[in-house]
Amino acid sequence: MVDLKRQYEKISSEVDSAVLDVIRSTQYINGPEVKEFQKELEEYLGVKHVIPCANGTDALQVSMMALDLKPGDEVITTSFTFVATVEVIALLGLTPVLVDVDPDTFNIDPEAFRKAIGPRTKAVVPVHLFGQCAHMEPILEIAREKGIYVIEDNAQAIGADYISGDGGRQKAGTLGDIGCTSFFPSKNLGCYGDGGALFTNDDSIADKLRMIVNHGMKKRYYHDETGMNSRLDSIQAAILRIKLRRLDEYASARRKAADYYDSAFEGEENIQVPVRSSFSTHVFHQYTLKTGNVDRFGLQEFLMDKGIPAMVYYPVPMHMQKAYSDPRYKKGDFPVTEDLSKRVISLPMHTELDNEQLEYITENVLSFFKR
Repeated sequence: MVDLKRQYEKISSEVDSAVLDVIRSTQYINGPEVKEFQKELEEYLGVKHVIPCANGTDALQVSMMALDLKPGDEVITTSFTFVATVEVIALLGLTPVLVDVDPDTFNIDPEAFRKAIGPRTKAVVPVHLFGQCAHMEPILEIAREKGIYVIEDNAQAIGADYISGDGGRQKAGTLGDIGCTSFFPSKNLGCYGDGGALFTNDDSIADKLRMIVNHGMKKRYYHDETGMNSRLDSIQAAILRIKLRRLDEYASARRKAADYYDSAFEGEENIQVPVRSSFSTHVFHQYTLKTGNVDRFGLQEFLMDKGIPAMVYYPVPMHMQKAYSDPRYKKGDFPVTEDLSKRVISLPMHTELDNEQLEYITENVLSFFKR
């Protein structure tokens, strides 16, 4: 699904040198590379504060801790997402309130968000799924009207631009109160281990985030908050600095591959290619098809037999997962999410795809439908 080896080979001399420099420096935690990466990512995103942390799941948890959410407070998010979005809500004793998604973008439906708001609603977590932004303008308008915090789950869309109604642009993850991202190796901006970060334009929130990721300390050995140990190490920061300089180039390569897929599948009635919304650029963390009246798992097995990886994100919605079963929800409550979970399949999508590979993938996909 992702060719990290070929990507590394193109930048290996820079990466090897940077990693060795960190090792020689012996400043492995919160060293100069972390601080430089923080500054460079702030500049790239156009945001006041970037707070690096250990992984994307921690970023979500730290964000909710910093906003002083209390057990029983409700946090709205979608049922069509990776488990981490809901997992941290449950871990903190908060109540996840799940809603349906838009059938085209697969992102949270703003009207479903509005209808789910209750007296205990304190936050909403829009997930920028598969590489493009949720429709943030109506979400922010509703949230401001109701006094609700907005935490963007931007693990899959770093580098994407949200385009407002007046034509203005902001980077995904920088519109709400806090943005969260992951630097897991397969992400568009991925390190060679685990990593994550939080973004905010609010000075007071930034102070709390910095304390929480470092054991609640503002001054060494003085603990003002209940915190955790969630720090990005210097080796990962050094690698991310190199890859950040190429992030837009990587996004362009992904879009080029997506254009090839779109063109190849045009006219195939059993395939709906990803919808590119008018309010967001798409950085194609995944290239996800919505299949028609076909055996989706049969297609996956067929491709695997041809040496083509294909993945299903996500086969079981959150409201149907054993760990998050809730008497408030039953099968049929979220028809769009449940339909997507039965129909979507993702094809290889990464920076190193060439025309020969794309031709082989698309020809085999199309041959399955012609059998």
